[in-house]
Amino acid sequence: MDKPLSLWSRIAAALASLTRGEALSDVFDQLRAPPERSVAFTIAVIALGAKMAKADGQVTRNEVETFRRIFSIPPGEETNAARVFNMARTDVAGFDAYARKIAAMFGPGNGVLKDVLEGLFAIAVADGDFHENEEIFLKEVARIFGLKDCCYSAIRASYVAGSDPDPWAVLEVAPDASLDEVRKAWKAAIREAHPDRAIARGMPEEAVRLAQDRTVALNRAWEEIRTRREMA
Repeated sequence: MDKPLSLWSRIAAALASLTRGEALSDVFDQLRAPPERSVAFTIAVIALGAKMAKADGQVTRNEVETFRRIFSIPPGEETNAARVFNMARTDVAGFDAYARKIAAMFGPGNGVLKDVLEGLFAIAVADGDFHENEEIFLKEVARIFGLKDCCYSAIRASYVAGSDPDPWAVLEVAPDASLDEVRKAWKAAIREAHPDRAIARGMPEEAVRLAQDRTVALNRAWEEIRTRREMA
């Protein structure tokens, strides 16, 4: 039995199918349904990450390394990932086009979109600074993703220096919610962020670190709220 092609080999095949004159964004017309949705998702996220890294006018080594850490690019597959990254940097399509592609795959407010936004924040702050153009970029991505303002603020606080994440915002509950209500919201969010659920929705295994990071943030928020209530 032939060994299944890796995600990155499938990405290379999708790029090779583009005809002369077609842009990277045109590849999505060929990748509408599972199982190739994971290929489309990965291409879209790499492209959005490339646009994000350029938002402040430069791509630093730290940003590239952060991108590689998040998406767990295996040895030997760097060329395929780099090709997508470089094609996105020269593509005439704006970052909003790629954000809409991802949003359409999963639906407004989907948990995977939160993971993607967190990954983009990690890239944005990797150079030790959070540029105002990156803020504009990320706010627009969050809007296209259909994420609530409280969700954006919570993720921002988790990554931008000098900010303290609001645990109620992280779990998207009101500060006066009962502990039982908070617990239910936490459990529901944890189920949604579980890597197995993320993969089932179309996130490739190579990107599950995004879901894992989201789970850490949710658990931290729940523990903080529970501790505060117990001490009150």
